[in-house]
Amino acid sequence: IDISIMGIINLTPDSFYDGGKWENQNQIYENLKNWEKAGVKYVDVGCESSRPGSKKITISQETERLNEFLEVLKDFPNLIFSIDTSKPQVAHLALKNGFSIVNDIYGGGINGEMFEIVKSFNAKIVIMHMKGDPEDMQVSPSYSDVVEEIKSFFSKKINLAISKGLTVNRLILDPGIGFGKRIVDNDKILGSLDKLKSFGIPLLIGCSRKSFLSINKDKPEERLSTSLAAMTISILKGAKIIRVHDVEESIKVKSFIERYMASNLSNMEIEHEC
Repeated sequence: IDISIMGIINLTPDSFYDGGKWENQNQIYENLKNWEKAGVKYVDVGCESSRPGSKKITISQETERLNEFLEVLKDFPNLIFSIDTSKPQVAHLALKNGFSIVNDIYGGGINGEMFEIVKSFNAKIVIMHMKGDPEDMQVSPSYSDVVEEIKSFFSKKINLAISKGLTVNRLILDPGIGFGKRIVDNDKILGSLDKLKSFGIPLLIGCSRKSFLSINKDKPEERLSTSLAAMTISILKGAKIIRVHDVEESIKVKSFIERYMASNLSNMEIEHEC
């Protein structure tokens, strides 16, 4: 059983849930220290918002935010840092300065330019599925079969990554819940994660605080319980990395699920021996 929590740090003023909450360097340092102590493995750092309706920012704006973070990163050699970016120049800067993963909402780029940078640093990349762009992805998304479309997308991207010299163990797949999907699509993806495991590549799932989790039109601040419920479903369906805002709570849930799964595996082994 190998499940990891990925904590989210958005160095942006306009992210849908934690925009503007990570502007203080001391606060970032203290949070990372607490996360490390709690057992976080990955930290995903974003310098540009990709919430529905968000506008693109310039390379210089994104690198300026990243540069401020690099000083803090040096104090946490045991954490694995992921840069959430679709700009090759930003990815290059991050990987050059201690990041190990690129989390790309465009799945490596149309021509695989992000794969080439990841290959040059012997790093890993999260290939995410998205229909459209953050600015317009939620206008009117539609699918005949969302899971089959994601599988087809992953298959093409995996082949492109391999053609650029990446090995499969350098890849992580993310079906992009909330990125150009309706509520019904997100629900179907969650219920079908076992079908996406067929590639033999770790699945990363990011549901935390997203709008499809809303009950009775509650706001992102009120979606902790449904975030943890979605996380539980994701793990039981085979997800290996869970990207979250609420680290401490998520680690408690992860620990309980791991105990439950280990106990049931042990019981199955006993029954098999009998």
